[in-house]
Amino acid sequence: MQIKLTFLGAAQSVTGSCYLVETGNFRFLVDCGLYQEREFRGRNWRPFPIPPETLDCVLLTHAHLDHSGLVPKLVREGFRGSIYGVAATTEIAEIMLLDSAKIQREDAKFKRRRHQRERRKGPYPEIPLYTIDDAKASFSLFSPVEYGKAISIGRGIEATFYDAGHVLGSSMIRVRIRQNGEDRTILFSGDIGRSGKPILRDPTLFEEADYVLVESTYGNRLLEPLEYAADELADAINTTVKSGGNIVIPSFALERSQEILYCLNKFLIEGRIPHLLVFIDSPMAINITRVFKHHPELFDKEMIKLMRQKKSPFDFRGLSLVRTAGESKAINRIKGTVIIIAGSGMCTGGRIKHHLVTNISRKASTILFVGYQAVGTLGREIVGGAKKVRILGRHYPVRARVVQINGFSAHADRDELIKWLSSLRKSPRRLFVTHGESSTSQHFAALVRDKTGWEVAVPEYQEEFLLD
Repeated sequence: MQIKLTFLGAAQSVTGSCYLVETGNFRFLVDCGLYQEREFRGRNWRPFPIPPETLDCVLLTHAHLDHSGLVPKLVREGFRGSIYGVAATTEIAEIMLLDSAKIQREDAKFKRRRHQRERRKGPYPEIPLYTIDDAKASFSLFSPVEYGKAISIGRGIEATFYDAGHVLGSSMIRVRIRQNGEDRTILFSGDIGRSGKPILRDPTLFEEADYVLVESTYGNRLLEPLEYAADELADAINTTVKSGGNIVIPSFALERSQEILYCLNKFLIEGRIPHLLVFIDSPMAINITRVFKHHPELFDKEMIKLMRQKKSPFDFRGLSLVRTAGESKAINRIKGTVIIIAGSGMCTGGRIKHHLVTNISRKASTILFVGYQAVGTLGREIVGGAKKVRILGRHYPVRARVVQINGFSAHADRDELIKWLSSLRKSPRRLFVTHGESSTSQHFAALVRDKTGWEVAVPEYQEEFLLD
């Protein structure tokens, strides 16, 4: 038996997740993600390393754009196979890919105007990476699957999806390959969630696999418990209320926005914060929240209890769902403190940039980060202490209070990753550490080697491995 595994993304980087598996005449991808770090963004524009029409299928771990964001480009360039993911993932992916296409169209238009005004050219083409029609063309290829139910994707090859506890519909995928009387399993961790988080169930544990790919986003650090993070959120809100500014929360539309709503709802029930206007200024987050309501079977016990008591975090007094650009602009004319939750989570696009323009130079306001900020993103510059940042082509001094709360992360931290790996009762033939900044992945790989004695690799971009 011979299986070739090629790392086409998330190799010593946090975004662009994409792994190619080839065995015999069958080849498939696990994830097809967009690069979001500035230093790697040019890869989005390159032709795929393999002809898309030669691929048999794609398996999606979840709908975040760094895992699904290049699917429309893949389809436009010739892919015609099935795209497998659990139902919640395929539903959310449709929302996110359409939004991505619209943002790219708007960004391309804005860049063309700016570059014409400045009489220069940018490093990337001034056209969308893909269009709305390209995104829609990919939806007909989506094939929903169920957790725990093995599906045949090729002769002697089956895939089973398991709950990863990261975001709604997120999956770990175990691929079993049988050839010439031999049997091999490859376990793709996807993004591993944290145990004890609200709304979703805990990540699935496994007892064995021949080869394991594990993410390492927070492989070199520990995250604070959720209850501490909630305390920090309440404190940040109350402090900003006293100063008279706004609380601006750059938030991922999938999961993080819903978790923040969960906490705000709980604070209001407990009387921990004053009643404020809360704006979800993201049509995508609004649409994704609707998908949450459609899939209560994926909730944990605590969330189910709240829903039964009619205390839904998706419908409380003071919550406004902002859909139009006009409504979004009107928020900035409101006097007094409001809470604004807008995308994107790393400030790389979307309406959050306009709210930053209004608030980032106001000492009374707070820019509150509740998620990971990749190197090369505007969010990383702000949390890194930049005194001045460029937003929408202009520079603004950073005078607002900047707060980062890591406890809300949907990613497992170092010890939680080790705990997940420790459930394996048998040593894998090889462990591949992916989806982390280079230094973080190397650190985590060394830690696992020291603790287990396993053979551990930190793949480079486009590096190939033969799995026997």
